Amino acid sequence: MAIFKVEAQMREDVGKGASRRLRHAGLVPVVLYGGERAPANLSLNHNKVLRLVEDEAFFSSIIEFTADGGKKQKVVVKDLQRHPAKPVILHMDFMRVNEKREITMLMPLHFLGGEESPAGKSSGVMIDYQMNEVEISCLPKDLPEFIEVDLSDFNGGDMVNLSDLKVPDGVTLTAFTHGDNEAHDSVVVSTSAIHMTEDSVEEDAAAPAADEVEATEQSKEDSAE
Repeated sequence: MAIFKVEAQMREDVGKGASRRLRHAGLVPVVLYGGERAPANLSLNHNKVLRLVEDEAFFSSIIEFTADGGKKQKVVVKDLQRHPAKPVILHMDFMRVNEKREITMLMPLHFLGGEESPAGKSSGVMIDYQMNEVEISCLPKDLPEFIEVDLSDFNGGDMVNLSDLKVPDGVTLTAFTHGDNEAHDSVVVSTSAIHMTEDSVEEDAAAPAADEVEATEQSKEDSAE
């Protein structure tokens, strides 16, 4: 697992006006909370954070966090607000983690082999990815970077549900912690048929094959000679 390190600075000034001033100075307003300690208001260098968030694993990893050169803390990202039109991070929340207590995180799904599967190679089938992340619960030491979904044998009409996902030892899908597992067994991946219109079928039928076109062109050249 990648190791991410974040160095923050404490800040006294809070509120909307203070946040605007921080952003103009190239900083990101941050709140750190959780554990038995009071929430803390901090700031991070915007450009450094922008590089970190480009890595998907940053959002599903335990992060080594320090403030003003103090004691290292283990945290996870709990919220990130972006500007709707610019590559600008407006605000971040981090949560302290306790190694002996489970944490709940959104975990990205990595789909493997979809394009090479029978469904992926079929011109009449479309693979529908209905989820790209799932919520899990585990101890910090068991936190994975992502969950793989193998689709290499996926056929038209097949379906992958939450209950079909293979999660690492120590990891629980939170959807199944509320009772009545069948009611919470949502679809992750499915397929749908691609229906061609009559016009497109006629166009395909009328279009000459490539070798036929080549033979026709060669015949014309021979006649001209």
